[in-house]
Amino acid sequence: MDRMLGIYIHIPFCASKCAYCDFYSLPGKEGKMARYQEALLRHIEEAAPQLEPYYIDTLYFGGGTPSYYGAKNICGIFSTLKRTAKVLKSSEVTVEMNPDSVSREDLKLLKAEGVNRISLGMQSANDDILRLIGRRHSFRQVEQAVRLARAEGFDNISLDLIYGLPSQTKNDWADTLSKAIALHPQHLSCYGLKIEEGTPISSYLGSELLPSDDDQADMYLYMTDTLEHYGYAQYEISNFSLPGRESKHNLKYWQLDDYMGFGPAAHSFVDGVRYSYVRDLDRYINGVFGGDNIIDEFEKTDKLDRAAEYIMLGMRTVRGISRREYISIYRSGFDKIEYLLSEYEKKGWARQTGERWSFTSSGFLLSNILIGTLLEAQSQEKMTANPWIQDTMFDEEPESPMPGGAGR
Repeated sequence: MDRMLGIYIHIPFCASKCAYCDFYSLPGKEGKMARYQEALLRHIEEAAPQLEPYYIDTLYFGGGTPSYYGAKNICGIFSTLKRTAKVLKSSEVTVEMNPDSVSREDLKLLKAEGVNRISLGMQSANDDILRLIGRRHSFRQVEQAVRLARAEGFDNISLDLIYGLPSQTKNDWADTLSKAIALHPQHLSCYGLKIEEGTPISSYLGSELLPSDDDQADMYLYMTDTLEHYGYAQYEISNFSLPGRESKHNLKYWQLDDYMGFGPAAHSFVDGVRYSYVRDLDRYINGVFGGDNIIDEFEKTDKLDRAAEYIMLGMRTVRGISRREYISIYRSGFDKIEYLLSEYEKKGWARQTGERWSFTSSGFLLSNILIGTLLEAQSQEKMTANPWIQDTMFDEEPESPMPGGAGR
């Protein structure tokens, strides 16, 4: 059976840092772009032996701001991947773009190279809120970016939105949703604001300018109802799409499929091994050229890990989990988990469709707590009831699947 692999390319450069951003991104480092491009291309070329067993069916350029990095650089990376690995012509190829760094010329280059999906950071339709959170664009630029992308033949456009922002009211959020829907995107990612320590927006903690938990919950439920009304099916806690337009790449994360990342802070999951690269641009570049270790974290997952991840990630999606799939991974009982899911169903937090269990919209609001309880129920299974566990603990380490060999 053909083995499929997703590729993630991290572009750490951006024009400025948004007030809420905790991703590894670097404003004001344009002078390092050329050297980073050289390092990234070399790293991909060195990865040829690790890529050889796979067909690449998704490719995602994230950041940072890939559009700020420039279409020529993006196309150079894509071209190198096509030369180094078996990239399917039918691959989903996504580039994240900010409205202020979208140009017709860049869109032409990306389209010609084979990029077929654009993810646009809209965030809000309220220009005052956009300025408050450090965004460099206006809603008018969002409209213009969507028009330009469509004019260049892109028919798979995703918009990112955020609710729960400082000073944002329920009416503001309803207006943002309405204006986003009017742009007829194929996909919408709608995230509740998560305030990370050390970010500028953390100064609003405890402020009356932040919507309350109840207000955020109302925004979420209004969003799920509204998007369903307009034909956008929810397939994950924060993601909605028209039929057949789900993000194939992001589904790999939630379905425990293999994916390989390149660039500082990029994560990978290949053959049951999770690893990530250092969150340091200079260390990454110097490591690629000098052969130094650039691995930040490395973990071989066993059946117990994968069973926990199956619950944790599967219950983030509308597809959910099933007894049959769980037992095939964990080789243990599902009764305690199913009992809890049945209790959730009585409270309107979960539903059973055929053999599958998933959360309702109300359940998604409580998903962190509910999933935590499911994982506790899972951990109560006695190890003695699973004779394979002892054998698993003494499995030999696999050969490193990391691009560039064990040192990378």
